[in-house]
Amino acid sequence: MTELSESLAKVKSEIAKVIVGQESMIEHLLVALLSNGHVIIEGVPGVAKTITAKLLARTISVGFSRIQFTPDLMPSDILGTSVFNVKNTEFEFKKGPIFSNFILIDEINRSPAKTQAALFEVMEERQITMDGTLYKMEQPFLVVATQNPIEHEGTYRLPEAQLDRFLFKINVDYPNLSQEMEIVKNHHENRLDDKISQIQAVISGHQLKNYQDLVKEIIVEPHLLEYIAKITVNTRENQFLYLGASPRASLALLTASKAFAAIRGRDFVTPEDIKEAAVSVLRHRVMVSPEREMEGLTADEIIKQILESIEIPR
Repeated sequence: MTELSESLAKVKSEIAKVIVGQESMIEHLLVALLSNGHVIIEGVPGVAKTITAKLLARTISVGFSRIQFTPDLMPSDILGTSVFNVKNTEFEFKKGPIFSNFILIDEINRSPAKTQAALFEVMEERQITMDGTLYKMEQPFLVVATQNPIEHEGTYRLPEAQLDRFLFKINVDYPNLSQEMEIVKNHHENRLDDKISQIQAVISGHQLKNYQDLVKEIIVEPHLLEYIAKITVNTRENQFLYLGASPRASLALLTASKAFAAIRGRDFVTPEDIKEAAVSVLRHRVMVSPEREMEGLTADEIIKQILESIEIPR
């Protein structure tokens, strides 16, 4: 477990050469890596969503693919298509950009429903069937998608049922004043391009797979399993929520809390690990009732209220 936490500390330090602040986003991305789960990052333009994901991919010796979603993007543009080979007079399947280890989807809500559905199917099944042939995704397989919350013209809202495919939804905030000053200073001194080229791969794909297997073995006491179940059930019984979380949320919360424990060098989960994972795991799996939404109440605030209302097991 020590080797795992030390390796991830090296990943953080590599990313920190370029990215100022955004510690929470980086840590949640690392947790998703360990959990073998997909992530959607939401934030206004210019808060380093895309570049952070690209830098994370550079720190791991695995295949990387970036797909820019657009309104005219077709499922075959992602999955691949059969092409006729004149030499042997047969159709050959040309794999699309989804056949990689670390896939960055930029502006996932810009493509139509059928393209989104094709992506979500691969995310869930980690395989596709094309012309009767099954193609399995090579492990590790992680999708990081970005989304702009303020611009809705020309976008296609992701269905709530499909959002459930993501382990986390990470909301990215603006940097504070000191961080903003450091960003401006780094740009003024023209150090950004040099730093990006200095990012080194510190984890191999094989190591990452071993770390993912290690996380599965982390100890979770029975009273903590009950704590996770209570949190999820409370979302279904909460009067402020129109839709509560499904059992998939409980499983995601369990997996993520194990990964948080691993990053902190422990082989056992604490209630703090569960609380730290809860908001990002649940915020996209619940729906605020229309009345409360009109009052300005957010899913994050309701989830925090639920966490405060449940007695922490000791």
